[in-house]
Amino acid sequence: MIERRGDGPETVVVCLPDVPERRPMGEFPANVEVVLLPRESGPLPDLSLVEFLVPADWARQVVLAELGAMARLRVVQTLSAGVDWLRGRVPEGVVVCNARGVYDGPVAEWVVGAILAMQRGLMTTRDAQLAADWRPFVADELAGLRAVILGFGSIGSAVAERLRPFGVEVVGVARTRRKGALGLDDLDSALPTADILIDLLPLAAETTGLLDARRLGLLRPGALLVNAGRGATVDTPALVDALRDGRLRAALDVTDPEPLPPDHPLWRLPGVLISPHMAGDSRRSLARAYALAGDQIRRFAAGEKLEYQVPRHLLT
Repeated sequence: MIERRGDGPETVVVCLPDVPERRPMGEFPANVEVVLLPRESGPLPDLSLVEFLVPADWARQVVLAELGAMARLRVVQTLSAGVDWLRGRVPEGVVVCNARGVYDGPVAEWVVGAILAMQRGLMTTRDAQLAADWRPFVADELAGLRAVILGFGSIGSAVAERLRPFGVEVVGVARTRRKGALGLDDLDSALPTADILIDLLPLAAETTGLLDARRLGLLRPGALLVNAGRGATVDTPALVDALRDGRLRAALDVTDPEPLPPDHPLWRLPGVLISPHMAGDSRRSLARAYALAGDQIRRFAAGEKLEYQVPRHLLT
């Protein structure tokens, strides 16, 4: 449990984005005082007494600039599942909680949709439609394929649940070996067995550049890499080489760099599907994130244990 400091007022001061999207947070108890962070540029409110911070994506740079001066800060509750933007910036004694579970369904749907688009030839037919080119071809099917899911947490489990009914064999790879999942130490032996490699890894010191030229070379010719985790977990020049040679195909919701510059070769290589880091976004996902943050604030104000605390190794 996170202990609140006893040297200050009983009131819990929380900082929230001043946006209508925060309505799903609901009502707060009487001992919660809200400070609103404006979306428009201008003077900031007094953040010196803030104990609980909920930063919106658009406020990240402002938040990073103010973290060191927020002497009473105890909790940062993100509206995202990823917290790599906070790496190396969180003061000691401050707990970070993420929006774990909020985006599982949308990301899993995007992953399955991308796999279907690539395996069933929908990308090819879309290109042919734009060229008014009617030439039938034979596409692959999902049944009988093996998918290795790298990053087998809640999102990975949601992807597995949706792939198995298609007849896909699923192999999960987690940070450490556990029941039902291999560990990162097993990755090199798992890669040659994958028809589809699904990368859902968070960005940390141990995952940055993990899929380098050597590991990409372990994949079967024609294998599909699906990345809905973080772009920097993949060595981009090595991926470009593998795509250019036709050894691999890729469906990418995340890239390195990001946003992807207009002149980047990934845009024009064959066998590539790119979306602008939106796999987890839906009309309901942001509302779920704010509702979760509201529940966390009520827990904190009541002195209860917070959920979804991020391990420190993902913040260093």
